[in-house]
Amino acid sequence: MTEPMSGASAPDAAAEASNGARHVHIARQPLVDRKQKIVGYELLARESATSTAAPLPLSGNADSVMLFNALSEVGSENLFGDKLAFVNVQLSELGGDHFDLVQPERVILELPRVPVDDPERIAQAVEHIQRLAEQGFRFAGGVFTATAAYKAWLPFIRFLKIDARSLPAAALPALIRKLESLSGVQLVAEKVETHEAFQNYLTAGFHLFQGYYFARPQTVTVKALTPAYTTVLRLIDQVNKQAEIAELEETLKGDPALSYKLLRYINSSGFGLMTEITSFRHAILILGYKKLFRWLVLLLVTTPSHSAASALALNALTRGRMMEILARHSMPDEFADHAFVTGVFSMLDVMLGTTLEEALGPLALPETVSLALQQEAGPLGPYLHIARACETDLDSGLEETAALLGLTEHQVAMAHLEALAWAENLGI
Repeated sequence: MTEPMSGASAPDAAAEASNGARHVHIARQPLVDRKQKIVGYELLARESATSTAAPLPLSGNADSVMLFNALSEVGSENLFGDKLAFVNVQLSELGGDHFDLVQPERVILELPRVPVDDPERIAQAVEHIQRLAEQGFRFAGGVFTATAAYKAWLPFIRFLKIDARSLPAAALPALIRKLESLSGVQLVAEKVETHEAFQNYLTAGFHLFQGYYFARPQTVTVKALTPAYTTVLRLIDQVNKQAEIAELEETLKGDPALSYKLLRYINSSGFGLMTEITSFRHAILILGYKKLFRWLVLLLVTTPSHSAASALALNALTRGRMMEILARHSMPDEFADHAFVTGVFSMLDVMLGTTLEEALGPLALPETVSLALQQEAGPLGPYLHIARACETDLDSGLEETAALLGLTEHQVAMAHLEALAWAENLGI
């Protein structure tokens, strides 16, 4: 199912550990059709940016973490866009709730062979496979799924993968005759490494192809924002207790990394919803308690237990709170919500080590927020200008800007002090 793996690159992992950064690495290898047009990618978890090995040890929740990272960290738009995503799964994970967090239409789950073709384990997997199929997921499997032992699985298989290196060309006609009775199944030649192999399987009538002949797996690496572990725990507890949305929103607003991950996930094409998110309250309503709880549990798995908010995060929170306070003097609540989002996300470029345009790309933010962040313009631009000016000792036209908004210097100073106290009292 996956390309051959070699040893991990220890220096890469050591470098990440030494500089305190946390990165997510996911490799992707294209699958092409008969005209060599890319139709999908197989996604592979990687230990580091240069490693060809999966992270070790391979834990029981590896599948769920992989899907979570694909949607919440790297972003499906960067991994497979509008193509199919082939993801290897473990049978023990097929009953997991994490599949409910994914739009199934474009995700293909690759099933592994059961050790010694154990009939009991094969039978136990059928119920989960059927449930996922009813949700809209499709399945891929090796040639073993066409054998009698896996008869119960075969009706759910839509992609049958054949290792091009292990089957002589002379044996292809007999294989095709054996498989021609399978309706609705696309034959995939994987580990295609030469032009000759591609031609042999093309002539035999295979539909899709994957292997080094077309492309080696390429690793996509992103710097991952780490929320405060205690905040994630607190939010899980609140969701579990069905707390009021206002309470959940207040907790979410207290951690820029957490709120960014949530909006990125909701706006991921893998989630299946591309809509303008007007506030964190809106994000919670879209996701719902059930999915929010599952998402938070997966986030907890990937969050170091010692993590805490950085100085940058606290500064961003102060900006957001200050802008929200000032906006409430003369603007409706929804506008004040936008002001908070603007302030919190105004330091994403520094926090992620990228350009602000790239950081905002995966988020469907209101136009007023985007305009303020990218140009310090629009109705929210002056509020952001004031918040930034309060962080320096330079005369940046603060008094003039405040006057244009009908604010006094005293109101600005009090809002700044209140925001500083609020951020400090979050305890993160």
